[in-house]
Parts: sequence; structure tokens; C-alpha cells
Amino acid sequence: MMAKPRRGIQNIRSLTGRVQTVTLPHEVYLRISHLEMEKARKTRESEKAQQLVADIDARLKEIEAEKDSLLRGVGEREVDPHQVCRGPLRSSRGLKIKY
Repeated sequence: MMAKPRRGIQNIRSLTGRVQTVTLPHEVYLRISHLEMEKARKTRESEKAQQLVADIDARLKEIEAEKDSLLRGVGEREVDPHQVCRGPLRSSRGLKIKY
């Protein structure tokens, strides 16, 4: 028969360290500083992403303009504003991405 392990005061469970009863002012200011720095980083990320999207849109317009110019040069396309391609043609097989 196995004896039960002895339990001491170290084995008593408590909530010590889990509940903060008093919020110290310097901890609050440190947390606010952390949040402000994170906000600044996320704002920069957002601005960069918006600029990237704008650059991509501008390049797509340049591509369409150059394509129209080339096709008009060989006489295959009359420019009709209602038939401007607004996006890539989609295949029935779905999207394939290679890494």
C-alpha cells in the first residue's frame, strides 16, 4: 500500500499574484506608453499598406493604357469605354498560387 505524500503549507493553493488589488500609477503610465507605441507602429503599417494598394492600382492603370495603345497600334481594338477590362479573366479551375 502506497502512503499519501505529505502536504505542507507550500502545497496550499492561493490567488497570490493572480489578482492585483492595487493598481500602481507608474504601471498604468507604462501600459499607456506601450499602447501608444503599438498604435504608432500600426498607424505606420496601415499607411504603408494604403500606399502599396495605391501604387498597385496606378500600375494596373498604366498596364491597361499601354495594352490599349499597343492594340490600337496594330489595329485590333477600337477604344470603347464600356468594354474596358476591369480585372483579370477568371478560369474555371480556381486560383493557383505558387510559393
